Amino acid sequence: MAPTVEIYTWRTCPFCLRAKALLDRKGVAYQEHAIDGDETARAEMAQRAGGRRTVPQIFVEGHHLGGCDDLYGLERAGRLDALLQINP
Repeated sequence: MAPTVEIYTWRTCPFCLRAKALLDRKGVAYQEHAIDGDETARAEMAQRAGGRRTVPQIFVEGHHLGGCDDLYGLERAGRLDALLQINP
């Protein structure tokens, strides 16, 4: 069973688009929380993300993975597929 993936975004954020593109290329289903201009939602995201207020913020099975750079760092290190339970 695939893990639950959540991503907090702003619709026009280039880093958000880049992170979603990687998840899409890998065929990963995710729940997107578009929080454009919603300070209450941003505060909730920041609380979940250990104070990080930038977007995107990505969670796998409720655990904070990080932002776009963190996602691509895991990909470069060859660890993202295992985290997302993707069989190469």
